[in-house]
Amino acid sequence: MYLYTRHISRNLNQTLKNNKSILLLGPRQVGKSTLIREVLSKKHHFDSILLQNPALRIIYEKEPARLIQEYELANTADIIYIDEIQKVPALFDSIQYLIDEHHKKFILTGSSARKLRRSHANLLPGRLILQHLDPLMWGELGITIKNYIPEIGLPNIITKDNNFSLNDCMVYGSLPEVVSIPAPQRKQLLHSYSTIYLEEEIRAEAISRNLGLFSSFLQLAAYESGGNPNFTSLSNQTGISVITVKEYYQILLDTLIIHQLPPFIKNARKRIVKTPKYYFFDIGVKNAVADIPLEANLTNIDRGSLFEHFVILEMFRRQNLKGDFKLYYWRTQSGLEVDLIIETNNKVIPIEIKSGKNIGLKDLSGLNTFLDDNKLEKGYVITTDQKPYKLSDRITVIPWTYL
Repeated sequence: MYLYTRHISRNLNQTLKNNKSILLLGPRQVGKSTLIREVLSKKHHFDSILLQNPALRIIYEKEPARLIQEYELANTADIIYIDEIQKVPALFDSIQYLIDEHHKKFILTGSSARKLRRSHANLLPGRLILQHLDPLMWGELGITIKNYIPEIGLPNIITKDNNFSLNDCMVYGSLPEVVSIPAPQRKQLLHSYSTIYLEEEIRAEAISRNLGLFSSFLQLAAYESGGNPNFTSLSNQTGISVITVKEYYQILLDTLIIHQLPPFIKNARKRIVKTPKYYFFDIGVKNAVADIPLEANLTNIDRGSLFEHFVILEMFRRQNLKGDFKLYYWRTQSGLEVDLIIETNNKVIPIEIKSGKNIGLKDLSGLNTFLDDNKLEKGYVITTDQKPYKLSDRITVIPWTYL
């Protein structure tokens, strides 16, 4: 499998240079282990503790202080890499001792924040720097041409032409292994993802006593991705109580399967929809879990929704990496909508996402209304056009490759 250069590598190296430890969270199969080994193998002497090994996990569950006994000696590794840290939250106290008393550095990785929160694990504020790893971003695929909005821009960091197109991204997503293998194999890998997720996250942590019901919910949640879920309707379709449906959405958030896009309700002059939207972390996983055929013509059937997912997921990934802006959407009770609102320290940037070309002002009533209500001078439309152009004095159309 091709080893992709990741934007976050720079953050990780700088954190280690500053003598801080790292907690790296990300969904399964986004490349956390590959990334950490790549970062550490170049400059560092390190030890690996892989808690997915049941025998090793049982040892540390019985005696968390064993970690101290193993690493308090001066001649042991200066960096300790622990994978699947959520499986033994009790280790955090021993980790703190080794950081404070013996100046050890740790890289901890995990695919779920749920067990850490539920166990009230000591996440070592000030000692651990939290980072997130997502599926491959545009710049990691080498498909960005220019950054037209500098507040959210990221450059390409590879020059390799991997022939992974917009259409591929909207059908198969961008998990590193999915990008690296031929199309026929991608289908099988993506369809196995939900099974792996149910077995390794849900069953292993006893989150749901009935995997069949949770599996039915998961399929519907994937199908509803990108919208405001109707909990009552989902309850009626699955036979699960409304309270449990809400709990299941929280499970998806905690296990990093979905992102939550909150509504923008500041300076509201109209009745605003106040429920969040939810987006599966990867389009290919979403399509597979929703049991949508993974075929090239899928983009002809549902191009608008898939393109919206494609753009918004990239913005979530840039937000996780940069951490200096917030994401929202805006919709009024009467149906006016702006797909994405980006808020920086001193600026609000409204963005409408259109998969077509030849966009007219009549298609942008929501964007114009939002600009008026918030007294803003600039708004943007992201499209599949080839070149940017001004649609009006305050609205600019930008190809997605220029974002």
